[in-house]
Amino acid sequence: MQLADFGFDLPRDLIADRPAEPRDSARLLVIPAAGELSDRHIADLPELLRPGDLLVFNDTKVIPARLVGRRGQATVEITLARDLGGGVWRSYAKGARRLRPGDHIDFAADLAAEVAVKGAEGEVTLRFDREGAAFREALVRHGEMPLPPYIKRPRGGDARDRADYQTMFAKEEGAVAAPTAGLHFTPALLDRLAARRVDWLTVTLHVGPGTFLPVKTDDPREHRMHAEWGVVTAAVAERINAARGRGGRIVAVGTTSLRALESAALRGPDGEALQAAHGETDLFVTPGFRFRVVDLLLTNFHLPKSTLLVLVAAFAGHARIRALYEHAIAERYRFFSYGDAMLLARER
Repeated sequence: MQLADFGFDLPRDLIADRPAEPRDSARLLVIPAAGELSDRHIADLPELLRPGDLLVFNDTKVIPARLVGRRGQATVEITLARDLGGGVWRSYAKGARRLRPGDHIDFAADLAAEVAVKGAEGEVTLRFDREGAAFREALVRHGEMPLPPYIKRPRGGDARDRADYQTMFAKEEGAVAAPTAGLHFTPALLDRLAARRVDWLTVTLHVGPGTFLPVKTDDPREHRMHAEWGVVTAAVAERINAARGRGGRIVAVGTTSLRALESAALRGPDGEALQAAHGETDLFVTPGFRFRVVDLLLTNFHLPKSTLLVLVAAFAGHARIRALYEHAIAERYRFFSYGDAMLLARER
């Protein structure tokens, strides 16, 4: 397996800069376990799923995690990654090689930080001058939504993205990237799914800045994932086990939901029922991975040579994914975070 196997050419005009309106009008490319792929829409999900199926969403909430400050005369751009408590945050900095422990960064008159630790690959630990509610309020005033670099916005961001780049399930603050498959859902669509007796629940996986990092190794299996914090509660595990026991399929909405579930499964006894789990995971799903929980995956179209494209190839089969992406480009589907989606059956 080589990284070049996961490359493709994408016209720039197929990268979506805004989500579909309404959200469930986005297109959906369906590839079943057997049979031909079909061009549908997210709104068609109630007829594509079966009574007893269970949708699993990620309820992480994106914070305005991008801060621009000054270290003396130099501009410093910071992306927050993980709240370590007490006003201390694991972060990533552009131009981090010039930062040193003890450096002072001013973001605004009411927000500043000191570099506590300098790590590798742009990682820095910052100690802010406030914590708790005071820090959150300052972050709302001065932070920007951490949109991926392929979505072009003027400096300072776009007020619409504060709502657009958030799913209707967002509750647990901590993500620096949206679980974008969840962006397609609306209350009306959930009502129609419920009428079909398709249920849903949420897990948490706080998406970190590592989701934007490219794979740099020729063999993707040598890539190291940045750890992300997640939780699958005992109540959620019980409902998933009950649904599977009744013959229902587990539908992960997004790669983050899939990683949360499969990470939890790896922590329990092999072949046993899913159990509660919480903590960090650096699970990187590559071809050959044995899925224990997820039967279907609803996900957006991902960047070439990315960890997420490797994951969907592991789930649905590399040849099937190549054919699916070629079809999506030919039919002018919209790609990436604000783009269209695909519904994949797991390759058996």
